[in-house]
Amino acid sequence: MTLGFCIMAMGSLLFIPAAGFRQYSIFLTGLFITGIGLAFVQTAVNPYVTLLGEKEKAAQRISIMGICNKTAGIIAPILFSSLVFLKKDSALLNNLKTLSPASREVFLDELVGRVITPYIIVTVILLLLGLFVRFSSLPEINNQNNNVSANESESKKKIVHYPHVVLGAFAIFFHVGSQVIAIDTIINYARESGLPMDVAKFFPSAILFTTICGYLLGILFVPARLSQLHMLRVCSLLGFSLATLAIFSKSIVMVSGYQVPVSLFFLMLLGLANSMIWACIWPLSLDRLGSKVNIGSSLLVMGLCGNALLPLVYGYLADHLGLQNAYLVLLPCYGYLLFFALRGYKLNTWKFSAV
Repeated sequence: MTLGFCIMAMGSLLFIPAAGFRQYSIFLTGLFITGIGLAFVQTAVNPYVTLLGEKEKAAQRISIMGICNKTAGIIAPILFSSLVFLKKDSALLNNLKTLSPASREVFLDELVGRVITPYIIVTVILLLLGLFVRFSSLPEINNQNNNVSANESESKKKIVHYPHVVLGAFAIFFHVGSQVIAIDTIINYARESGLPMDVAKFFPSAILFTTICGYLLGILFVPARLSQLHMLRVCSLLGFSLATLAIFSKSIVMVSGYQVPVSLFFLMLLGLANSMIWACIWPLSLDRLGSKVNIGSSLLVMGLCGNALLPLVYGYLADHLGLQNAYLVLLPCYGYLLFFALRGYKLNTWKFSAV
């Protein structure tokens, strides 16, 4: 975790020379390095939180992390925008081509220069987090006792010999891909439906809000009322149902003088369905791994590439079928999650006749 935070700090530090030279390639390099550090942190934090306490309450602990994550996702862009973009910038950005070359350069230098202070603050915070983790009294986790017998440890040498964790990585792939599709495309879909930008821009925050509501419900009901497994089944089925309704619903309702497609509300509610899926996949996938929890966690983190690949599939379908029909890509995603929740999580062998 310490190494991951320090690598992220190195990446954010690169934004300072990137702003100074106004070079996109340096910005991109900084983002790439930050992503590497984030992968380290994700690989360490998720199994740590999963194994830190009772296995049955792992989803509850991960849900608390998720609330912090999504709350930051709402606050950070607003805070960053308030520091970087001023009211006067909107008019200048809209008329950038009409400015003289000298005036345009002065404005762009001033605009990009405002990035420096926020990223200095981010760099310092990341370094402090790394030092806190390094010198804190956080306990080390013993992976040897993770519900795996000595015989199993001897016979299963490679991580691919654990079907449930490999299938869990694909579950992460489809989960994060479907999640980012809903959040990142809803503005364009709302705009195509006739809503103005000043209304459409609030829909991603609405999805994050319903996600936070789902986390709170998860904290209340898991494991007091529902097990992690049952919660995964409920959320996967709810996601499949809401995605189906979002695709095929053609109804329109009036809200504050605007004609709003009902399908937008189904997309907003996908946050509720997506909320507990991540939290439930991790403990189910890392179960029975013994000392291979760390490499199993690395495999699960690789599933995050669904964030990059599945939106491309949505984009292709949107070009050929339209924005609403392109949400068809969500159905196989939630269908696979249902398979994992019903059968994939308990497979001990690649022979599907044995579980």
